Amino acid sequence: MDNRDAIGSWLSGPRAAVEQMGGELGYRGERLGLPEEGPGSVAPVGRRVIAIFIDWILCVLIAYGLIAHRDYNSSNTWALAVFGVVSLLTISLVGSTPGKRLMRLRVVRLDGGRLSPLAVLIRTVLLLIVIPAVVWDRDTRGLHDKAANAVQVRI
Repeated sequence: MDNRDAIGSWLSGPRAAVEQMGGELGYRGERLGLPEEGPGSVAPVGRRVIAIFIDWILCVLIAYGLIAHRDYNSSNTWALAVFGVVSLLTISLVGSTPGKRLMRLRVVRLDGGRLSPLAVLIRTVLLLIVIPAVVWDRDTRGLHDKAANAVQVRI
């Protein structure tokens, strides 16, 4: 008839449902073959948010000071373009943006190598759209990282 356990597991979240069925989710990055803690492990969400905030502030300052000629309204539009260029160049060349470097994070392929320029372009375009970056899987990889076959890890 009516199974209230299904509603309870839905309200409790996916982790509770898996545990109730006798399974284990494991730690973030386990399915990707990454360590649980330390260098090479999946980057924590908090550090990633701080890193993107640092990058955004730097790009707004660049756009405001150099490009928009002190017009605050147009500097936000230019900041998005600067953010895209900075992301493309720095991730292609060194594997991390200035904010990621300060937070000791890096963007790598799933096998640990450097991303190809095409993968960086795909990742950056999807990041600029924003929505793919805020839709995560259980390893906290955004759709922009999944499309580029990438993961953000600790250094």
